[in-house]
Amino acid sequence: MRLIIRSDYDEVSSYVANYVKERIKQFGPTPERPFVLGLPTGSSPVGTYQKLITLYREGQLSFENVVTFNMDEYVGLPRDHPESYHSFMWNNLFLHIDIKPENVNILDGNASDLDEECKRYEAKIALLGGVELFLSGIGPDGHIAFNEPGSSLTSRTRVKTLAYETIIANTRFFDGDVAKVPKLALTVGVATIMDAREVMVIITGAHKAIALGKCVEEGVSHMWTVSAIQLHPKGIIVCDDDATLELHVKTVKYFKSIEHVHHTLIGADNISLQGGIKQLKSNVTGEQLAVHSPFE
Repeated sequence: MRLIIRSDYDEVSSYVANYVKERIKQFGPTPERPFVLGLPTGSSPVGTYQKLITLYREGQLSFENVVTFNMDEYVGLPRDHPESYHSFMWNNLFLHIDIKPENVNILDGNASDLDEECKRYEAKIALLGGVELFLSGIGPDGHIAFNEPGSSLTSRTRVKTLAYETIIANTRFFDGDVAKVPKLALTVGVATIMDAREVMVIITGAHKAIALGKCVEEGVSHMWTVSAIQLHPKGIIVCDDDATLELHVKTVKYFKSIEHVHHTLIGADNISLQGGIKQLKSNVTGEQLAVHSPFE
């Protein structure tokens, strides 16, 4: 698991957006072989979406051959409701890029048979060969998608009852009125997310510091479903300084030192986008390490 630490939310958003851009470009999607991208909603990815829109407008990125699958949707909320995740995605991203409407997949919270809708969603992901990159945020209690504390780590797309804490957190989107907040949602499962070839989680803000601490410094637990990323061969967490407040100082220094070694000592040209070592063209001296170390 990689932990990428940036100073603030804006830098986190820039890192994630540029990562998505490079992954899509390296993949080289075509109509016959599209890039399959999993996407979250909520406040965490908004900055990333804004920067992806900018990259598209600058001609650096196209979504023409990208297929998306969103993580979740409320049950019973009209599709055109301003707080539905369907509306959120179109208003915050899809309307502003060149993605084809038929390539957008969002769970239908008003389907006549919710269980069948969940099975259909899983089947379509499988039909396309799985998700290449799944982006996610988390809740303050460490839930990923709507996989609330106590969710099975082998769970698949299903109907889920929202935890009280999540309902309260979502009142800010419903005029502060708990009664207006949906109590059920359709969500991809923890296993659905972890089946992706790569998972990237955005964690920002001091209010999510405990969740990050549980995820990074403690074991895998169904009470903190984001911790499942520890078991993923290509899991990445991108966080800001505020989110690291509950981590041990040595933990923060360790992950920063790994990135420092990669980019300053080994060299960015020798590192793959996903953090692997492609080659090592030159060696460095202890003197170089002393000069460039950020921990003096």
